[in-house]
Amino acid sequence: MHDEHSVSRAVIALGANLGDRGTTLRDAATAILGIEGVRAVASSHEVESIAVTLDGPDDTKPRYRNGVVIVDTDLGPSALLDALHRIEDDHGRVRIERWGDRTLDLDIVAVDDLSIDTADLELPHPRAGERAFVLAPWVDADPDAVLPGAGSVRALLDQLGDDTVRVDEPRLFSEAAPSLQADSADSADGADSRGGATGGAAS
Repeated sequence: MHDEHSVSRAVIALGANLGDRGTTLRDAATAILGIEGVRAVASSHEVESIAVTLDGPDDTKPRYRNGVVIVDTDLGPSALLDALHRIEDDHGRVRIERWGDRTLDLDIVAVDDLSIDTADLELPHPRAGERAFVLAPWVDADPDAVLPGAGSVRALLDQLGDDTVRVDEPRLFSEAAPSLQADSADSADGADSRGGATGGAAS
C-alpha cells in the first residue's frame, strides 16, 4: 500500500498521432503538473516516430510525437493512473482499438523501483525497454536513467538502436530540474536530429 506521506518519482511517457500533436503533448504536460500532489522534476524534448501496431511498425499511419516527463508525486500509482486517464479523456481519447491511432496516450513507465502487476497497471511498463520512442526521450530527460530490472536506459537504447527524430521545440517542462539534465549537450530549447518510431506512449 502506498504511504500517503511518502513521495515517489514517476516516469510518464506521452504520445499522440492525431490532431496538433505537439500542442497536445505540451498541454498534457501542463495538465500533469496540475494534478494535486505532482511536481515537475525533468522532461524531454519531443521526438517523432513511426506508429507501432499489433502487426509492427506501420508507416501508413500518422506519425507520432512522443516525450517523457519525470515527476515527484504523493499519489500512489493507481491514483496517478486515474488522473492520467482523466487527462486523456479531456483530450478526446477513445479506448477501442488496442495500439490504434490516439489523440493522446499517457503511460506510467516506472515509479521508483516498484514492481506491480494488476489488471489495470503493470510496473515497470513491460515493453518500455523495447521502445526507442520511450527510451530516447527518457535519456534526454535523465541521462543516468535506469529501467528497474533491466538496467541503464542509455545502454538499452544503444542496444536497440534509436530511430526517433528530435523535434525542434522546447522541453515539455520549463521547470525541469537541472540536476537531471546538466550532462545533456543541448540547451533547454536546442535540438538535433537522430534517426523515427512509435505506437502511443509506451504501448
